[in-house]
Amino acid sequence: MEPSGTAEAATLLAQARRLVVFTGAGMSAESGVPTFRDALTGLWEQFDPRALATPEAFRADPALVWGWYEWRRGAVRRAEPNPGHRAVAVMAARVPETVVVTQNVDDLHERAGSAAPIHLHGSLFAPRCSACAEPAPVPGAGEEPGEGRRLTPPRCGRCEAPVRPGVVWFGEALPEQAFEAAVEAAYRCDVLLTVGTSGLVYPAAEIPQVAARRGGTVIQVNPEETPLDAVCAVNLHGRAARVLPALVRGAWGDAAAPA
Repeated sequence: MEPSGTAEAATLLAQARRLVVFTGAGMSAESGVPTFRDALTGLWEQFDPRALATPEAFRADPALVWGWYEWRRGAVRRAEPNPGHRAVAVMAARVPETVVVTQNVDDLHERAGSAAPIHLHGSLFAPRCSACAEPAPVPGAGEEPGEGRRLTPPRCGRCEAPVRPGVVWFGEALPEQAFEAAVEAAYRCDVLLTVGTSGLVYPAAEIPQVAARRGGTVIQVNPEETPLDAVCAVNLHGRAARVLPALVRGAWGDAAAPA
């Protein structure tokens, strides 16, 4: 049985002309990508993930932090996009003025067919120099650690400083260009679909609120209640991998929906 409000949300989606799809950790968790709240394994069991995701941690022990992020990147490479990711790509194909904005640092939206999603928190697949910010090559698929181990980061080809993961750490600002593009899209959209995000991580959590303040219709897909419930026209309590394909079917018919 689909969540109450699915038919209403599908109608709103079918009528959308400028759509924003805003996704959080709940979307990728359904593909098996560990979140910060998940139990860690191997070497990483003894660490608090929040203590590894800081500039200070990287300066103090680059090999420890680089190794942890390479372990995370390996987990993403082994994961596959789920039907929710594929449904988002269908939405973008059906609503040409669609902008996908994600808080996730994986590449599952891209692999599902979404072109150029905005990564508010950076990407595991965009390492850069820790000193000069020069983009660095992504290590090959065969170079990922297993359960996790310390790995000395590569050196920048331009200035020889250590290469760092291309993600936003605690205490760092969001990439200015990405955040401005996301705010602009939310400002202009008529429908914003927020999926699998807690609504607690700012300033990213401001994106749905921008749409609501500008008169856009906000639809939420999340198994739990969140602080965004109050600004949403429709709240669909369920998993993204199930609810998003149902929305596609309701909006454009069974033939459009991903498996």
